[in-house]
Amino acid sequence: MHEFDFINRPKDLLTPEVVSILTRLHECRGRQELFIEAEADVLTALLEVAKIQSTGSSNRIEGIYTTDERLNALVQEKVKPRNRNEEEISGYRDVLATIHESYEYIAPRPNNILQLHRDLYSFSSSAVGGVYKNSDNIIAEKHADGTETVRFRPVPAFQTADAMLNLCTRFNDAIEAGTYDPLLLMPVFILDFLCIHPFNDGNGRMSRLLTLLLLYRAGFIVGKYISIEMLIEKSKDSYYEALQASSQNWHENGNDYLPFLKYMLGVVVKAYNEFEDRVEYMHHRKMSKADRIKALIEKTPGKISKKDIAMACPDISVTTIERTLAELVATGFIEKVGVGRASAYVKK
Repeated sequence: MHEFDFINRPKDLLTPEVVSILTRLHECRGRQELFIEAEADVLTALLEVAKIQSTGSSNRIEGIYTTDERLNALVQEKVKPRNRNEEEISGYRDVLATIHESYEYIAPRPNNILQLHRDLYSFSSSAVGGVYKNSDNIIAEKHADGTETVRFRPVPAFQTADAMLNLCTRFNDAIEAGTYDPLLLMPVFILDFLCIHPFNDGNGRMSRLLTLLLLYRAGFIVGKYISIEMLIEKSKDSYYEALQASSQNWHENGNDYLPFLKYMLGVVVKAYNEFEDRVEYMHHRKMSKADRIKALIEKTPGKISKKDIAMACPDISVTTIERTLAELVATGFIEKVGVGRASAYVKK
């Protein structure tokens, strides 16, 4: 069985590049506290947008979809789920809320992870929630012709409970010892969790929820305001490449955690960059809403869509965005490209 080593293996991960990224992230965390104290109203708007984005993105990565309108209504608890996809979306919404509100009290222990997984399926009639897998599973790549290639064979079902206990125990011991930065240990825990693949279903979504949990417990709460899940969805190919690279020879303790570590830390850096940009942008709300939209377009290279503007300016209504875009097109400041869902705007 794989040895969950949080004492010796992390030493090899402290490359100059990784140390530089960790230093940068701790600087971001310091500024994060200042933003939280000074911009409470701004953060409330960002929080509501991020909850919708996180719930939608994490489920879409697993092929679970609904319309944008239904997604918004489900996350705001205005409607009840009407099919299996919406049941799973609603479950994710509730677990995400639990982590946002109570992360200080949820240590990464097997019982807590099982309970979160149970709640992930609380709207479903299936019996998979809250129990480890009862049969061996594989991680496979599906091809266009319908065939599959096995990419990884996780821990067998009969070893899963022991593996999860060992993983959580070793990780918590390492966090308590304080030898290594929790940011260094978090991606190692998540990769090991994914290699165990402890559940019949929901492993990917649980890994992203656990990522948020571990980040929050380490004091890095940017995922509340900028969707980590959305950033992973946008870089999904890189995510799977890093996961594949770091899981090779995992069973034999010969894997290299560095590709996955660098990918995950890069996502957190990206989240903080977006967080600071949005807070700074929304701080200047003394400008008219039209001028704020124009300023956003000016600083955006390439195309920008109505959805992009709405995400960056959650306090501006869609009607105002559409009216402003129409006026900017009419004055020749921007031009519209594409049609339908693919439509966007570029500065002339």
